[in-house]
Amino acid sequence: MILELADIRIAPGKQKEFEEAIERGARSVIARAEGCRGFKVNKGVESPERYVLQVFWDTLEDHTVKFRGGPLFAEWRAIVGPFFAQPPVVEHFTLVAKSGEN
Repeated sequence: MILELADIRIAPGKQKEFEEAIERGARSVIARAEGCRGFKVNKGVESPERYVLQVFWDTLEDHTVKFRGGPLFAEWRAIVGPFFAQPPVVEHFTLVAKSGEN
C-alpha cells in the first residue's frame, strides 16, 4: 500500500468552503479512482489555512499514472484547485510500523 501525502495551503478565510469542496471531491472523485483504498483530511491547528490530505493507494502507479493521467484528475482539480494559495506538495510513502486503527 502507498500513502499519498498532499500538503495543501489555501487562501485565508476560505476554510469552510474548502472543507466542503475537498470532502465532496474526495468522496465523489478520488474514491472512484482505481486502486484508491480511502482517504483522510486533516486541518492545521496552528496554521488554519494548512490541510494534509492522505490518500491510500494499492500502488504508486494507481495514483501517478492512472489517476493523475486520467480524466478524474481534471475533475478533482476543478473542485479543489480554485482554493489553493500555491501548488500542493505531494509525496508518497510506504508503511514501516503501525499501531491501532489510525
